Amino acid sequence: MTLIMLGCLAWYPARSQEASGEPQDYRALQGVVVDSQNGDPLVFASLALEGQNLTTVTNAEGEFLLKVPPDLEEGRIVVTYLGYRSRQIPLSAFGREPLEISLSVSVTSLPEVNVAAPADATQLVKDALRKKGENYLDKPVKMTAFYRETIKKRRRNASLAEAVVQIYKAPYTSDRQDAVELYKARKSTDYSRLDTVALKLQGGPFNALFVDVMKYPDYLLSAEYIDDYQFFYERNTTVDDRLVYVIGFRQRESILEPMFRGRLYIDAERKVLTSAIYSLNITDEAMASRMFVRRKPANVQVTPTQISYRVDYREQDGRWYYSYSNALLEFKVDWDRRLFNSVYSLSLEMAVTDWEPNPDGIVPRLRDRVKSSIILSDAAEGFSDPDFWGEYNIIEPDKSIESAIRKIQRQLRREDRR
Repeated sequence: MTLIMLGCLAWYPARSQEASGEPQDYRALQGVVVDSQNGDPLVFASLALEGQNLTTVTNAEGEFLLKVPPDLEEGRIVVTYLGYRSRQIPLSAFGREPLEISLSVSVTSLPEVNVAAPADATQLVKDALRKKGENYLDKPVKMTAFYRETIKKRRRNASLAEAVVQIYKAPYTSDRQDAVELYKARKSTDYSRLDTVALKLQGGPFNALFVDVMKYPDYLLSAEYIDDYQFFYERNTTVDDRLVYVIGFRQRESILEPMFRGRLYIDAERKVLTSAIYSLNITDEAMASRMFVRRKPANVQVTPTQISYRVDYREQDGRWYYSYSNALLEFKVDWDRRLFNSVYSLSLEMAVTDWEPNPDGIVPRLRDRVKSSIILSDAAEGFSDPDFWGEYNIIEPDKSIESAIRKIQRQLRREDRR
C-alpha cells in the first residue's frame, strides 16, 4: 500500500532571528476535553473566550492551552465540538492543575419516515463518494482563502506564517489538481527556539487543500483501499438543523501499515459528506516517519507522535464546497548523545472567505502558481506588504482565524476599490 504525503518536513540551517510577536503577559488555561461516556479525547474541539477573539483547538490527545489576559477574572470559556452539546466553563474553574472538560453526545432519533439509514455504514460512505458529482461543485470556481501555519517547540511559538491565497478550484468530478496563487504573505520566526536547525513545513496551502477528501479521495478514501477500513454507525446528530449520520472508521486489524481512524459526518437526506475528523494510526513509527520527513541531519531521529486532520464543507445553491481545513502534526526529535528530546508541533488551517464562478476555467500561468513543494516561510519574503496588513501588523497566534478573516476581508475590499 502506498500512502501519499499530506505534509512534509524539511530541515535547514538556522541563519537569522526575528521577533516572534508572542505576547509575554498572559494567564495560561490548560486542560483536556473528553467524551463524557468513554473518556476518549476529542480532537479539534474548539475553546473560545466568550465575547473575545481568543480561541484555540485541542490536539490529538484532547489537550489545550488558551492564553488570556492575566487580570481577567470574570468570563466564560465556550467549548464546542461537532455532534456534542456545548459547554460554558467559568474562568474561576481553571486553576494550576489542568482541567478535564467532558462533553456529552448530542443524539437525534431517526425519523420514522422520509429518511432511512442504509443497511451498512460502508455502503453509505461509498454512496457519498459516488454522488459527489451530484452534490459538490461541478464547475470551476475561484476562491479567496486565508491560510495560517504555526510551528511550536513544546508550547512556545517558534515560527508563524500566514497568507491570502487565490484557489482555482477544479470541479469535483475532474482529476485536475487545484491551482493556487499567492496574493499576500508574511512570517515571524524566532530561530533561537529551534535548536541548531530550523524546522520548516513543506507544502504550505496544499497541505490544507489535500485534506479536502472529496476532491482528493486518494489521501483517505481511495477506491483501492477503502475496504481496508471498517466503517460503523456511532450515532445520529443534527448540524444546522440537518440530520447527520456520524460514521466511525478504523483500519482492519490485518492491515499493518499506518492508516487513519476517525469520524465522517454524512448528511442523511442527500448522502453528502459535510465534515471529517481523522488521525493517523501510527502502527509503525519508522514507516510513519518516512511519510512525513523529507530531509534531516544524519544524527537526529524524527518520529511523528500525532497526525490529525479536519475538513468542513458548506452548501450554497444546492452544491457543497470545501470551506475549512485544519491539520496538526507533532514530532519528537531525538539527537545523538543528547539526554533530552525536543517536541515540535506544526499546525495549519485554511478558511475560504469568498468564491466566484470561473466559467472559462482560467488558471494562473505556471510561473505564477504556488508549487506543492512551497515552504511558505521562505516564499513570504517576496509577498510581504505592510500597507495591506495595515493595523493587523503583528501576527497574533492566539487570535481566532475568524477574527483574522474579518480583518483580511476589509483589506481585500479596500484593494478592490483602488
